[in-house]
Amino acid sequence: MKTTTLILLLCAGLSKFTSAQAPAYPPLREYLMSEQQEIALAKSAAPANITDGATIKVLSPSGFRIARQGQNGFTCLVMRGWSAPTYTPAQFRDFVYDAKIRAPICFNPAATQSVLPYYELRSQLGMAGKTPAQIAESVKEAYSTGKLPKREASLAYMWSADQNLGQGIGHWHPHMMVFLPDYDNTMVGGNAFGSPLPQLSDDAGTPFSVVVIPVDHTLAVKAKRGTQ
Repeated sequence: MKTTTLILLLCAGLSKFTSAQAPAYPPLREYLMSEQQEIALAKSAAPANITDGATIKVLSPSGFRIARQGQNGFTCLVMRGWSAPTYTPAQFRDFVYDAKIRAPICFNPAATQSVLPYYELRSQLGMAGKTPAQIAESVKEAYSTGKLPKREASLAYMWSADQNLGQGIGHWHPHMMVFLPDYDNTMVGGNAFGSPLPQLSDDAGTPFSVVVIPVDHTLAVKAKRGTQ
């Protein structure tokens, strides 16, 4: 009897330890912002000559929705941790669980069409509680079956001085995101990850590969609170 009780206690303790170590999503409210703050932060992703005419999207409990319709083909929004790499670097995949990440970005017209749907799908999957492995599998299936558009070369601005890209990265440099399917780091010079040089940042050798090109830190844009 004593042995059985001891085994049950050990199993209960092990189960508690395992569950404590497993990543878990914070409440959705921790990912959300007021609409006014989110619009201001989204507009800090690029220079005013772009953001003034861009469509602005904000996050709601059902996903991203249009807060302001633009006319220049650009789309600006604030990505959350669900925009983490699908495959590599592997250590950043768990950023989906970081509710503090705020990544303002403005997609150019081509990226609005071929890249934004990918990030919106990842966000929906994260909001549904899917793990990084489940998100990767769903993204792969969606791309192979045509539910996601085929990628083409395109770009996005990430110039916000208020960006928080995750633990160990923080504000980093203002930079351009260049979406170049199937690129690897050798194709941009083999520059070191995190250096001030062009580098392959996400998902090397896949349709979702991203080249990051840092720009001068003086180009960083501060969010103007209270603006629409």
